[in-house]
This record gives sequence, C-alpha cells and structure tokens, in this order.
Amino acid sequence: MQTKSNWSPGPGVRILDVTLHDEENWIVSAAAKPVGVCPECGVKSRHRHGWHKRCLQDLPVQGQAVKIQLALIRWQCKHPICPRRTFTDQLSKIALPYAHRTVRMADIVDLVGHRMGGRPAENLMNRLGMPISDDTILRQLKRNAPKPRRDDNIRVVGIDDWSWRQSSHYGTIIIDLERRSVIDILDDRSVESAKAWLQERPSIEVVSRDRCGLYAQGPPGRAHPRPGRWPIASIWFKTFEPRSRSR
Repeated sequence: MQTKSNWSPGPGVRILDVTLHDEENWIVSAAAKPVGVCPECGVKSRHRHGWHKRCLQDLPVQGQAVKIQLALIRWQCKHPICPRRTFTDQLSKIALPYAHRTVRMADIVDLVGHRMGGRPAENLMNRLGMPISDDTILRQLKRNAPKPRRDDNIRVVGIDDWSWRQSSHYGTIIIDLERRSVIDILDDRSVESAKAWLQERPSIEVVSRDRCGLYAQGPPGRAHPRPGRWPIASIWFKTFEPRSRSR
C-alpha cells in the first residue's frame, strides 16, 4: 500500500507490509528502527544478538480488527564499562512490556470498561472491531486501578448498600466523600458490621447514610463514643421534617 506510514503505531516503527486476512482482520508487519540504544549507558549499537516477534492488537480500521506483528531486535552493547551485555528495543510509548495491546488500544479498553463494565463493554468493543473478552477487560481495570489510600486521616464517609448479585446478595460500600473514592466493601449489609468498622477508625467525624433500610434503624454515626461524629441523614431529617409537615 502507498500509505504504509499511516499504519505505524508510533515513532520508531517501520511498516513493512499490510495485508487483509480472511476479509476481516488487517495484519500489519512492522519492525523497529535499525539502531538500538542501550537503556543503561545510552550508547547506540548496531550489533544484533537476536530477534523475536510481538503480536499487538491496535485500533480498528473501518470496523475491522488490526493486529501488528512487530519484529524486535535484541542488541549487544559493546561499551567496555557498561554492565548490560544485551538489550531489546524499548517501545514504551507504543506498548508496555508483555502487553498484548498497544497503549492507545489499552486506553480505549480502560475508558469503555470503566464506563460500561465487563459484558456490555465486551459486546460494544467486539461490534467496533476490537475483539476482547470481559475477563480481560476486568483484569486490566483491576491492574490499572489506583492503589487504595491509607484510612488514617478519613474525616467524611458515606455508607450505603450495594449488590454483589442483583436481588440476591447485598453488602455495604463505604466511600471517602472528600477524596471521592471507595474505601472498603463489607461482606454483608448490617448495622453491626458498619458499627464495628467505624469503631476501628476514630478519625471519622461525619457519616452520611441513607434514612431508608437497615442503616436507619441504628445510626452508624453514633456507634463510636467520640463526641462530634455527625450522622448527616439524622440532621437532615430533624431539620426538614417539620418544614415538610407544615406544607
């Protein structure tokens, strides 16, 4: 094809050939630049030690899947004082080590998977020419999820129920309302477990809860003897209930 350079996934990659396989998938043969740069000492090398291929899934073209067969070279570093003897082409801007998808493809997986979840994201991406399983989507989301913060300085939390399985098994979700992040997930939906969780964290000052359901029976915000812990739902109820009755 005359526009082979348009198929390149990033800088430093030369496109050798582009073919349509089974009238559904594009196979792109590519190779890295003919000169390697040692990541240890920064010296260029043209001495080849060997090579291997990586198969990367890239963004689709007109609804058809694209696979890049990338030939990577292992180079020899001839610098006399460099501790590294061999190294492979570094393509961190194109694909992470041991990844099966390009960085730009992985970004789409994160975006769609985070918005839609496993099965719906799988169905949509397969329709758009990016075949991927729901297990792979969830595994990537877990791998790229931010590390949980320490809960030593938590001040404002929200407590509500959530479903492990719809209309079958419910648990308790606890959120840091200041950082807008999930702190913990309890196995069951009970006031006792919420109280026990709060008693272990004396730094919490404000608790937002739902006035309906189990949490309204015993305010978790009053579980700890520390003064100043406010259950937001109770304050809202006491403040606005007389006004609503007057109407």
